[in-house]
Amino acid sequence: MSIDIDPLCDAPGLTVTDHIENTQFELYTDRPVTPRPSPVEDHYFPVDASVTVETGSIEIPRIAVVEVRSSDGALLARDDDLTMPAGEYHLGIDPAPTKLYSHFESGFSVTTTDRTTRIDLETATEVTLGFRSLHQRPAGTITTPTDPESLMDAISHLGSALQTTSPERSFPTLRGHPPLIEPGTAFHVPDRIERPESGVRIVVPPSYRDVYPVVPLAYYFAAEVVPGSETRIEGDGWIHSLEPDVERRAAEALRQSFHFDCIARTEGFYPVDLHEREATVADLDWATLYEAPLAERLGAYLEVPFERIESELPKWTLTTDIRPDPDNVEALPFVAGELSIVRSPETATPAETGPGGGIGFLRAPEPGPAEFVRGGTGVEEGPDAGAEPARRGAGPRGADAPGDHGAALGSAEFVRPDPVETVEHAWVGDGVPLDANKATLDAYRRRLETGAVEQSRISVLVVCNDEQMREEGKVSELYGLRDMVQFDIEVRHDLTCAEMRDVLASDVDFLHYVGHVDDRGMQCTDDYLDLTREDLRVSVSAFLLNACQSYEQGEALIHRGSRGGIVTLSDVANSPATTLGRIVARLMNSGFNLRTALHVAKRELLTGHQYIVVGDGATTICQSRSGVAVVGEITSTESSIWDLTVEAYPNGPYGIGTLYRPVTTKSEANYTVPSVAHVGDISEEELEEWLQLETLPIFRQEELYWSDELFPLRDQE
Repeated sequence: MSIDIDPLCDAPGLTVTDHIENTQFELYTDRPVTPRPSPVEDHYFPVDASVTVETGSIEIPRIAVVEVRSSDGALLARDDDLTMPAGEYHLGIDPAPTKLYSHFESGFSVTTTDRTTRIDLETATEVTLGFRSLHQRPAGTITTPTDPESLMDAISHLGSALQTTSPERSFPTLRGHPPLIEPGTAFHVPDRIERPESGVRIVVPPSYRDVYPVVPLAYYFAAEVVPGSETRIEGDGWIHSLEPDVERRAAEALRQSFHFDCIARTEGFYPVDLHEREATVADLDWATLYEAPLAERLGAYLEVPFERIESELPKWTLTTDIRPDPDNVEALPFVAGELSIVRSPETATPAETGPGGGIGFLRAPEPGPAEFVRGGTGVEEGPDAGAEPARRGAGPRGADAPGDHGAALGSAEFVRPDPVETVEHAWVGDGVPLDANKATLDAYRRRLETGAVEQSRISVLVVCNDEQMREEGKVSELYGLRDMVQFDIEVRHDLTCAEMRDVLASDVDFLHYVGHVDDRGMQCTDDYLDLTREDLRVSVSAFLLNACQSYEQGEALIHRGSRGGIVTLSDVANSPATTLGRIVARLMNSGFNLRTALHVAKRELLTGHQYIVVGDGATTICQSRSGVAVVGEITSTESSIWDLTVEAYPNGPYGIGTLYRPVTTKSEANYTVPSVAHVGDISEEELEEWLQLETLPIFRQEELYWSDELFPLRDQE
């Protein structure tokens, strides 16, 4: 079973561990409980695991909204503060690290504090609790020849994963993972994969360059993709051209239709106050559009000129460049599932290798007199020039000829993708992209692996193989600073090659490596361990290789079993590398994925552009307390008055379209991820209360802080 439900050891309640998503949380009861397995059919919505306990209350340590439904599923109430009379109820509690449902017969009340949500029953009774992992798996694999026209038929079935064609499919839990695509000699679609008849067609010339950018549209619109001379979207009685710039126009259609679906869905099962609905300039009949078929609704959306509503659209999260090559067709379902904007560049601008192994603007800054880089070249300036490497701290410990090594990326083909307007950027295809996530099919596939997991705790291992970098080794203090997640954190120093092999073969959730890397591999106390060796076994899930030019060694970890990691493209000076390592540690501990963590770190450090993500950039090691990953920015307007900006990023199961609400008395509106919430005129006292809800990255005057460092605010002036 993917979900374990166990009694708490130190308080009345339960610990719930989802081994698929690496999430864990606690819920509390008013008395010790012994969970008894119960039928999953006891719940209105599907669940993976169900238990029954006797209790008079349920409390979870987070602010949540409780949906109350009758025995037939009708929505009766949705709030964080309510009272209901005696009756039979099905409750949904959101957000939680898993879908959390309860079923009981009793009157009850819901109350929230600044950190908890509590459900009190009129009397102690049996409560059935259901949990469903937010992990999603494809229904099957489509086999297809890889010529463009056959590929169009396969892409036409991606929308089979949608659990509805209503506007509610803008919720991530109702979209489902698209079926996989696999090259083959004949076209075959498993019987269980059925494309819904949406009435939408996408006409596109039969070339990879034209087909790839419409893949997310085919998925989200459940559209049939057919060959034609001019690229366009068609419905009954309407045509929307995607010419002359197919990539740009397809991106606009995706962003616009998704935005309007998030507004229209407020007319259905979730009639919430939505900021985007209040802010839109589009004068559409949302109630009528909610009831309309998908094709009719889409036609009405696309009649609104994009330029008219562009300013109200949130900054989209991800652009993926997919080279127009048949070798890349297997990545298409994963990119579609992320609702990424897709570009398909036919050529890639080469990036010239700079002096000293630097890559253009990525070249490491000149180190100061007492500084050193994490590669294999020494620093000859300063008062200790000419001293032995062990004294001046310049070369890698144990390197017999530092000057002869270190150009670990000298033979790699670097490419400079065109800039993107989205927050994140991924690259699928040959070449090492500058300032983008090098995504690989191996890593995408590992999203779907659900093998048995032995430990119920999240394991982090910090390895420091150089005594002069011990300062970064203190990052272990930053992992595990969570009150809802159990971490096993270990720090190890000066490992041998054999010990490092054992580490890589262990089921560690996150490896934070501090040391030296060059073309020989990772430096250990007795030799170098080359991670490109075929006999190396790798089970580490995610990693940060915080060393000079660690790209090729990190890419080897992806090919051999890891899901994703952060690596360097050039030499990195020790001080900024240490700073970045500590930032990434706190962000990963706070539930950020690799791609977003590096994006936030780059806002703080110019040298962050020397790092890229390899593999699956959506990899996380735990879930944030709020579900979504949140970055705040605060500005003081006058004495004791503040403005707050909250930027929410999609994260794991809380993907694009998730609802969120800043918990302040100044804002009762809901927002959709990835919208940015602006809340003004907050008092110092209320802002301090908000900062204490959760440890979050906060920018103030362009500098990065953490919320637990910022109060009392008056001391920060």
